[in-house]
Amino acid sequence: MRKVLITYYVHPLLKGGLIDLGFTLVEKPEITYAQLIGCIKEYEGIIVHTKIPIDQSVINAATSLKFIGRVGSGMEHIDVEFAHKNGIVCLSSPEGNKNAVAEHAMGLLLSLMNNINVASEQVKKGVWLREENRGIELEGKTIAVIGYGNTGASFAKKLKGFDVEVLGYDKYATVNDNDNVRSSNMSNIYEQADIVSLHIPNSKENFHFANSEFFNSFKKPIVFINCSRGKNVNTGHLLNAIKQNKVIAAGLDVLENEQLDTYNNEELAIFNELTQLPNVIVTPHVAGWSAQSKVKLANVLLQKIKAFYKPK
Repeated sequence: MRKVLITYYVHPLLKGGLIDLGFTLVEKPEITYAQLIGCIKEYEGIIVHTKIPIDQSVINAATSLKFIGRVGSGMEHIDVEFAHKNGIVCLSSPEGNKNAVAEHAMGLLLSLMNNINVASEQVKKGVWLREENRGIELEGKTIAVIGYGNTGASFAKKLKGFDVEVLGYDKYATVNDNDNVRSSNMSNIYEQADIVSLHIPNSKENFHFANSEFFNSFKKPIVFINCSRGKNVNTGHLLNAIKQNKVIAAGLDVLENEQLDTYNNEELAIFNELTQLPNVIVTPHVAGWSAQSKVKLANVLLQKIKAFYKPK
């Protein structure tokens, strides 16, 4: 019997497609790491999210495993290189929520530039301030998109109608110049950017990518958007950059530590100060979490699994 273990609540489209491929599904969304090691040898495939690391111990125990399917984009919890060495293919579906992330980043940016959240809260309290909430137009601004994969490119596409200059940078991918984006490097970004949007993966190399050195390198004060991963930003350094007016506004969908009930005193102090600033918007890691992306993520992953099993 060919079995797939599902360790996360997934869309019925994905489950139905796997059944059509001849798999028996076993759903264990509450499975622990120890339990996974104990049973993984029974499965040909596994569908994961980010709760449990798929490390070398898990992979060594997975003697029948042929594929690991990640619903989403980040693969940082999977030892992909070791899996490949053991003949296991790793599949993800970043194409499925790239539009949702791009739209959310756009929403954060427009809200910050036009004081939408601040003004709305003032009006709800009976305060009507017009001059104090005068917005800043995007037209004519230079926007740096750091990380030009699925979400970065999708965000750049959303900017096309705003008459802005977009600088695209990716350390590992080629950014092709077109009528909307100009390939750039970090030196040019530091020199020219008015707005910076981060779209890089979580990795050892990218840990605290945005730190005090990063923020201090910009010639102009910037608006900073992060819809990638929280650990890519040193939160304390970002707070200091805001205080020093090096960052004039920040829109964050992710935080360095998203388990708010685990904060130590230092983390709590930084969090409280950051979230009380009127020029900061924080959302709870929902940029890629639209009603449509739930279906798209499942379908993209299913199509990749089908392609893997298609006769060569």
